[in-house]
Amino acid sequence: MSDVGQALAFAGVIGLAAVSPGPDFAIVVRRSVVAGRMHGMVAAAGVAAGVFVWSVAAAVGVAALLEASAVAFTVVKLAGAAYLMWLGVSALLAARRGGSGPDRQLAGRAEARLWGSFRDGLLTNVLNPKCGVFFVAVLPQFAPVDGSAGDVMLLSLVAVAVTIAWFVVVANLVAAMHRVLSRPAVRRSLDAVTGAVLVALGLRLAATS
Repeated sequence: MSDVGQALAFAGVIGLAAVSPGPDFAIVVRRSVVAGRMHGMVAAAGVAAGVFVWSVAAAVGVAALLEASAVAFTVVKLAGAAYLMWLGVSALLAARRGGSGPDRQLAGRAEARLWGSFRDGLLTNVLNPKCGVFFVAVLPQFAPVDGSAGDVMLLSLVAVAVTIAWFVVVANLVAAMHRVLSRPAVRRSLDAVTGAVLVALGLRLAATS
């Protein structure tokens, strides 16, 4: 079994990766601003679910396939880039309309449902092949050579716990500033900035070799 020291070291590496600005961070912030604290935390859960998928995929060799196969990597990469750019364009259009409306105006709309927030977090992470390559590079350094499925599961759960803890903190911090962030001018600016960032990240992902 993986010892406590290995698990803590792995948690530290995952923590450093989680706090690095990227698509996951942008999605959690946007959902927290647009739909509130709960949606931000659900988006965080979606990101964590994606991390779990990639950690297990790395353990069984699926993520290694992405690293070895240019075709597989390109397919996932382009799908992820397209999704990020779609989210970015949606945010830019919201900014053009004057910013997303108050939470109550979003009630009943598909994108306001909790599943929509979870989906955005999950797909943003799962459709990023760089996450798979990251786990292929990192996981073997912490899993024992003669380790069992239990070792992989333990490390996967550590990755999930660290990821969701960080992004739940982000969601709550953003939600705590809701009164300021809900002002139309501020909301419009945030939509514009978030949209531009997501589009740029999508283009960057598409250009990744």
